[in-house]
Amino acid sequence: MEDRDRIPSGMSREKYERLKAEAQAPYKGLRKFVYGAFAISGAIGAFIFFTQLLAGRDVGSALPNLAVQLGVVGLMVFLFRLESRKSQ
Repeated sequence: MEDRDRIPSGMSREKYERLKAEAQAPYKGLRKFVYGAFAISGAIGAFIFFTQLLAGRDVGSALPNLAVQLGVVGLMVFLFRLESRKSQ
């Protein structure tokens, strides 16, 4: 065991490993939460614009907005998966 990997006295190995992982990737949990929140927001927006398209209301602006919302959802899913792969 190297000198820098020595566990401080009074600290469990699990807690030390968790703190070490947090130091290597700070705010990982917060980033994953933000990705999830934005993906849900984009999905709600996409649903609203999709229903507007089905109703035939303001198709000229609803279609680009639907594409933007679907792009947001896709980007957030990609970033979430990328973040999950980093931890493995």
